[in-house]
Amino acid sequence: MKVFYSPHQSVAGNISYSPSAGKPERLLAQWLERYPVEVVPPRPVSEQELCLAHDPAFVRGVLAGTKNNGFSNNCLKVAASLPWTTGSLVSAARYVLEHGGAVCSPTSGFHHACYDYPQGFCTFNGLMVAALLLQPRRVAILDCDYHYGNGTDDIIRKLDVNSVSHYTTGARKCQDPDLFLEELPTILGDLGGELLIYQAGADAHLWDPLGGWMTSVQMRRRDRIVFEHCKARSLPVVWNLAGGYQEDFQAVLDLHHATLEECLSVFA
Repeated sequence: MKVFYSPHQSVAGNISYSPSAGKPERLLAQWLERYPVEVVPPRPVSEQELCLAHDPAFVRGVLAGTKNNGFSNNCLKVAASLPWTTGSLVSAARYVLEHGGAVCSPTSGFHHACYDYPQGFCTFNGLMVAALLLQPRRVAILDCDYHYGNGTDDIIRKLDVNSVSHYTTGARKCQDPDLFLEELPTILGDLGGELLIYQAGADAHLWDPLGGWMTSVQMRRRDRIVFEHCKARSLPVVWNLAGGYQEDFQAVLDLHHATLEECLSVFA
């Protein structure tokens, strides 16, 4: 399994309530010990590429440290990591679109980022940057973070994007996981697309303090349905991390391990 990662996309230290800035480094260390993964260095995106999905003044301000990022600070360490974070997803998407199969971008902090402002631990919307860079290819985004991907919808509306289909579980009341899992094959079929970007949200877990509606078993079933759909239709898929706020951070990492295990099982 190819994993598109650079140490530049991780920020050490407790910069906010969300652990997402430091999660890739910790996750990769465990993956390299346990699983057959191959780390592929991504290319960072440029300021101009970020501006495809965002207001240029907003992009320049965040990168210069004169505007707040999604963590409600103007930390230059965070700013320096952002082109690499989005670059990881973009590099992974480009690779899998050309070669097929499934790859991973160990990234998060995308779907609340709106056209001209950050929100909810999200600064730049790498989902939409990737999708717009891949035009005219049609990109489907399945966002299974517990929370509504409002930033993705905001950018689609503001830029009148017609090449992206988007489904976010947070737009509905997340109450009946079994019903959702029954509907998921139809949801995936309706999304269509030539590439699927799948946000495998860990905050969907029942024990997550900011989310919580699925058991570990149900989350594994969710992941397997997605990967089996893609495998059966030869639909390239890049999956990334999203959410995950349990106090026991290892429990969050274990949920991401489970997604990797399901992907490896399907695409073995």
